[in-house]
Amino acid sequence: MELSARTTIIMRSGVRGVIAAMAMSGLRQATTSLNLVQSSPPKSVMEKLVPGLLDRLPGDQHPAALAAAHWGYGLGAGLVFGALPKRLRHRIWVGPLYGMVLLLGFHATIAPALGIDRRLSDWHEQAALVADHLLYGIVVAGFPMPHRD
Repeated sequence: MELSARTTIIMRSGVRGVIAAMAMSGLRQATTSLNLVQSSPPKSVMEKLVPGLLDRLPGDQHPAALAAAHWGYGLGAGLVFGALPKRLRHRIWVGPLYGMVLLLGFHATIAPALGIDRRLSDWHEQAALVADHLLYGIVVAGFPMPHRD
């Protein structure tokens, strides 16, 4: 069975979303190791959505569980990016903007809905989160080789 061109674009964007989330995870590892980010958004979300899950896992499995959850979110966000109209997906600025929209969406909707207190006044943490969401947007958009459809 042959997939439609639109379905193929959306699926490719989903894969790019996972790869982008992987890149973010690497950057996030650096920013948390440098104490720029105290608790990553994926950890905060997991602790609220599935209380005690991390406590039931051995400590050395926490990074893998958090990475898997984050990559799943990256997949979903990548699929949504792929569903954007072609005229948007092909603009060089849309990927980074998309990454910022995801970050702002977290601060405006997900964090308040789950009761997650984000330290918006900590400029080190916010700069780190901006950097990794810009990275997500750049990778999901395929910069410097954008989607071809």
